[in-house]
Amino acid sequence: MWLLVGLGNPGPKYQSTRHNIGFQVIDRLASRAGASPSRAKLGAEITEGRLGGERVLLCKPMEFMNVSGQAVVRAARFWKIAPAQTVVVHDELDVAFGRLKLAGSGGHGGHNGLRSIIAESGTSDFARVRFGISRPPAGWDAADYVLADFTAAERAALPELEERAAAAVEAIVGGGLTAAMNRFNGKATNGKATTPGDGA
Repeated sequence: MWLLVGLGNPGPKYQSTRHNIGFQVIDRLASRAGASPSRAKLGAEITEGRLGGERVLLCKPMEFMNVSGQAVVRAARFWKIAPAQTVVVHDELDVAFGRLKLAGSGGHGGHNGLRSIIAESGTSDFARVRFGISRPPAGWDAADYVLADFTAAERAALPELEERAAAAVEAIVGGGLTAAMNRFNGKATNGKATTPGDGA
């Protein structure tokens, strides 16, 4: 069984913000996985389905970002899912909008959700799908930027990019991280992510 986590903040105030892109991707994955209706459990919204021939647990922590690791660790322990079978989807300031960056471990890079997961679990050895949101424009505080809505142009591109991120998670589950990295760790062109296999 795999644990697929999308990071975000609960409540309608944050629903469409950059910091909540992890939630949006999990919603796409739930559709792909034919998931059961979500239910509140262990401080998260939890649903189950199948992706890539594997059983998956989809998790959206319903505690705020800086403590979201608590719900993630509760779910992992309850279902006995190892870090090696965990994928976390989150926004990434240091990746251009429209680009994905997959990795198998690493630090938190200043992301409070990752910081919380690492602190609560005692490990950083879980897969990440970083969804690029770009650095804020001059004069913007990073905290204000991630908690703001996407621009109109970005919103228009999001459905395709969210589906691509969901496909990247499914590729990790079905074929392993290395193959998924080779396929999805591409550059962004005109707001769309491309990979070497796509002619980049």
